[in-house]
Amino acid sequence: MNDHILLENNGFYISTDKRLLDIDVIYNYLTNESYWLKGVTRVLVEASIDNSVLCYGIYEGNPTSGAARQVGFARVVSDLVRHSWLGDVFVLPDYRGRGLSKWLMSVIVEHPNLKGTNFHLATKDAHSLYEQFGFKPLDSIEKRMARPHDWDAIHAGYNSVNKG
Repeated sequence: MNDHILLENNGFYISTDKRLLDIDVIYNYLTNESYWLKGVTRVLVEASIDNSVLCYGIYEGNPTSGAARQVGFARVVSDLVRHSWLGDVFVLPDYRGRGLSKWLMSVIVEHPNLKGTNFHLATKDAHSLYEQFGFKPLDSIEKRMARPHDWDAIHAGYNSVNKG
């Protein structure tokens, strides 16, 4: 996906250009402030970004002019046809309450290649936000299965594949 979006709203910008992402901001939030990835390594944060089909950065100021601060993030894993997964969504605490999460979600769910896909996510505390964009509890949960994370295997596998 080389067609990047850049949208502006009251001095804030959303971009899908991964080259503009501030990995330090993303890593710091995910490892120190999130409830879902505390202690994750920077290597795995970078790999998750590299391997995601779309990443969204929210910026105060235009990131293409170099005078911007990243204040939010989300990433999407998808085949761009049937299945999509949304993860690592955040807006920095000092920027909450300005409608940035709602704007970000509207941009994500209206992306032409994501709009009709079966979108999944997990959240502990933001159900009301996601419900506004068509997310709902899973039907027939008894028919669904998942394999839990094995962080030791993830680290070992990633390190063995990416040596040298």
